[in-house]
Amino acid sequence: MLIPKKVKHRKWQRGSIKGSATSKTMIDFGSYGLKSMENGMISSRQIEAARRAMTRFVQKGGKIWIRIFPDKPVTLHGSEVRMGGGKGSVDHYVATVKRGTVLFEMDGVPESGAKEAMRLAAHKLSVKTKFVQKGD
Repeated sequence: MLIPKKVKHRKWQRGSIKGSATSKTMIDFGSYGLKSMENGMISSRQIEAARRAMTRFVQKGGKIWIRIFPDKPVTLHGSEVRMGGGKGSVDHYVATVKRGTVLFEMDGVPESGAKEAMRLAAHKLSVKTKFVQKGD
């Protein structure tokens, strides 16, 4: 799973995810990509599950790029804990994703294979996505 080696502040505020992406909107490395169609948070577990689904499908052929990184800590209290007592401890890390962000890229496989691999990966994510090609 992806986690940052070091963060400036251990606990962050939640913030809001509004608007469309201004960076990471074009395919830069591969020929095919998976683009987010809505705003949301994608956990490091979801990213890893999607990566595994893609790599298992393409097997030894093809190269995959992960364009997002989970650097935002999410805190949780334990279950059945009373109110108060301060902010909970860091539980996991998420990547905040805006509409239009390219999440994954792929190259070295035919279009049909890339489309199927991206479809399998999309099922693992918590945001709606679409398959895009380099020229689009």
